[in-house]
Amino acid sequence: MASMVDPTVEALAANLGIDYLDIDVNSVQLPPGEDIGIPSDDEDLYQEDDLELDTGFGNIIIVDNLPVVPREKFEKLEGVIRKIYSQIGIIKENGLWMPVDPETQKTLGYCFIEYNTVQEAELAKEKTNAYKLDRSHIFAVSMFEDFDRFMKVPDQWAPPETKPYTPGENLQHWLTDEKARDQFVIRAGSDTEVFWNDARQLKPEPVYRRPFWTESFVQWSPLGTYLATVHRQGAQLWGGASTFNRLMRYAHPQVKLIDFSPAEKYLVTYSSHEPSNPRDPQRVVINIFDARMGKLMRDFKGNADDFTVGGSGGVTGVSWPIFRWGGGKDDKYFARMGKNVISVYETETFSLVDKKSLKVENVVDFSWSPTDPILSLYVPELGGGNQPARVSLVQIPGKEELRQKNLFSVSDCKMYWQSNGDYLAVKVDRYTKTKKSTYTGFELFRIKERDIPIEVLELDNKNDKIIAFAWEPKGHRFAVIHGDNPRPDISFYSMKSGNNIVRVSKLTTLKGKQANALFWSPGGKYIILAGLKNFNGQLEFYNVDELETMATAEHFMATDVEWDPTGRYVATVVTSVHHEMENGFNIWSFNGKLLYRILKDHFFQFSWRPRPPSFLSLEKEEEIAKNLKKYSKKYEAEDQDVSLQLSEQDREKRKMLKDEWDKWVSRWRQLHEEEKLERQKLRDGEVSDEEEEYEAKEVEVEELLDVSEEVLTDD
Repeated sequence: MASMVDPTVEALAANLGIDYLDIDVNSVQLPPGEDIGIPSDDEDLYQEDDLELDTGFGNIIIVDNLPVVPREKFEKLEGVIRKIYSQIGIIKENGLWMPVDPETQKTLGYCFIEYNTVQEAELAKEKTNAYKLDRSHIFAVSMFEDFDRFMKVPDQWAPPETKPYTPGENLQHWLTDEKARDQFVIRAGSDTEVFWNDARQLKPEPVYRRPFWTESFVQWSPLGTYLATVHRQGAQLWGGASTFNRLMRYAHPQVKLIDFSPAEKYLVTYSSHEPSNPRDPQRVVINIFDARMGKLMRDFKGNADDFTVGGSGGVTGVSWPIFRWGGGKDDKYFARMGKNVISVYETETFSLVDKKSLKVENVVDFSWSPTDPILSLYVPELGGGNQPARVSLVQIPGKEELRQKNLFSVSDCKMYWQSNGDYLAVKVDRYTKTKKSTYTGFELFRIKERDIPIEVLELDNKNDKIIAFAWEPKGHRFAVIHGDNPRPDISFYSMKSGNNIVRVSKLTTLKGKQANALFWSPGGKYIILAGLKNFNGQLEFYNVDELETMATAEHFMATDVEWDPTGRYVATVVTSVHHEMENGFNIWSFNGKLLYRILKDHFFQFSWRPRPPSFLSLEKEEEIAKNLKKYSKKYEAEDQDVSLQLSEQDREKRKMLKDEWDKWVSRWRQLHEEEKLERQKLRDGEVSDEEEEYEAKEVEVEELLDVSEEVLTDD
């Protein structure tokens, strides 16, 4: 990644004779209270009454309800407790203390245990709270910090102070922009900026800029209401059209990843922590917050291996998001996969549906329908092929199986849901009879039809490698890139044939395209066939309704393509994460016209602000489409005004350039006149500057090139 050093810091280091590149910045510790003039967005997290500070006792637990024993049984009880708790983490030297009543010389029924790390203490609390030592002794485990907080609760209750209501900015006000523009956010260097996409003016209009707004990345919520930032002490949400006030904070130290539920009701935060013993797996903490209230609804803690896909041991990578949301747009369910189970939770109580996980032996992948509480599951072959692979559809909350398809000789499967939940495509890689190679086909489920019929689709050349697959949003078509690089083919299919016959059919195949990615417009109909990264940013804007290319273009070394939420404009991006040259973004019209280009050093992120679904009914949208000319007159007049304004701006620009040219010519003539005597002197007194008044003369010059002397002797 390119360096993010502030130029002023570099200059200061140079003046002090210090090579900045030799400094380990992460090892630099500032004096208490020093911020080198850069205020932190995290600072007020420490000042809030409702957020607890790190007191330094987070690695200590209190275990209550222990047996009360005399001095002679003290060592035996201590050995039992140490055996239980040393399995969870490393107990510090002298880190187990059982207080004794000085009068009776018996234990008091509780002990303190100090671990090396906070994560080990939290895990010990989670694993052993309510642990049954025997019938009479069930452990009650608390964090020492919690106990300290409980002791501070006053004996007398006092009503909380009521604060006067101050109305905030309407968080949807940005949707009422008179020019119907969309916003986007970018990160470059230490700055995060929000802009309007003013395509009519062929430039972005600044909305809000803030340096050091986040410590890693920013993320819009799915409906565009919030912008989330990530900090050492947790995550924060901001909202508005132009002011971007802070709305809520979520305490989660060392948070690394975040995710929203589809309806923005919940925010999921994730962190991982190194264990004290290098041989142990990383500790993972996942919190689920109510996004509006900031309340912690549920937390999950454990080893990183517990949260890997399939829950298989020995895997250090974690698939994100760990929890996948389902049940449509009401955020009713979320689920994660474990070893031989899929755990489905409901958000009314944040507990397992039916209080138990769905058992699925050897399940390796699952996904939700985007619109309905239906899970699709994939289970690979077992027993050397004796038990076939299968894809199943399961209804939640009843957990009844709606449809199952057995698959034979399967190497791998990947599931693709269409955005309306109408179709599910399963890409199946199968072994040939010799088992030395594979070929690919598709199983197409028609989810909304009776008995969920399934069609099998094979490419014309079934040995073609599948490079990319993408459904048309809200539509019935899909595109496939298949074949060999660098010029594979691209085929388009429809789930409908002519005369409304329900059967998959091929629309066309485009031969030899330099593309490795597909990007449908959010409204369907248009698609960009993109050759990203090593394909040098080749772009083809294609109209699938007409089956024709609208434009071809190039954004050299483009790494990402993002449509705006309306499908009117599209951004192509070059980030410094992948390429250090010409970082920035281009904004194009849907049909491939380059509108403007912005270059930014150390450019990391571009993201359009999502829009919520339209409140218009389908009938109202059809009425608008029929009377589009009536509505478009207003906007055509505005476009004409903008066009005249741009023409006037172009004239002003040309006039300014001409004035600059005239000034330069005038300065040149003045200088030419001032140097006239000098030129006359160089021409041996000739006065005229006109070339035709000169006389050409031939001058012969003899030049001695070399002299050598040779002595001859008489033999």
